[in-house]
Amino acid sequence: MGTVNEIKIALLGSEGVGKSALLVRFLTKRFIGEYASNSIFLYKKRLLIDGRQLNLEIFEPCSQTDENQYPVIEPLEWANSFIVVYNISDRASFLTAKNIIHQIKEARMEQCKSDAEVVISLVGNKQDLCHAREVSEEEGRLLAIDKKCQFQEVSAAEHYQEIFSMFLKLIHAAGDCLKNKADKRRYSGSKSMAKFINNVFGKRRKSV
Repeated sequence: MGTVNEIKIALLGSEGVGKSALLVRFLTKRFIGEYASNSIFLYKKRLLIDGRQLNLEIFEPCSQTDENQYPVIEPLEWANSFIVVYNISDRASFLTAKNIIHQIKEARMEQCKSDAEVVISLVGNKQDLCHAREVSEEEGRLLAIDKKCQFQEVSAAEHYQEIFSMFLKLIHAAGDCLKNKADKRRYSGSKSMAKFINNVFGKRRKSV
């Protein structure tokens, strides 16, 4: 899943929700119109955050229009955090996002029964289309609370700063999660070593 300094984000959502537009906004500050793609992209960027050098990788798989068949397994095995995007003016994309989050949670529970914590940000894009809204902000927020996700509505077409802040918030949370997991592994290793030493020397004392 990567070291503390390696943040690997999978950007997921159905076709047309603006995933590429969000990503290009974050990386270049420019806005591009959404375009359909059958390709898989992996973007790499080095960031300096709070005085710490981070290697950021963002994986954008092919979009999937069938909400029940999203290809979540491959990014799940690679990523240590997720951005799940829907279009606030497209209810079907919200249902797909809901299903993707369920798949992530379910698969992570199967893979990491002892430590299933995962960082997910649910993002309602195309806030500039609020006149055609099909998903209320409250509904998105309640889903995020229920699934223990971060939540934000944004507009890739209009605002760079809120998108940068959304990515930054996720990166901070992913870094903290990786650090906590590394600390747990070190603590568990220390306990195992202490137990081993106690067993070895305890047996020797008894034999003397």
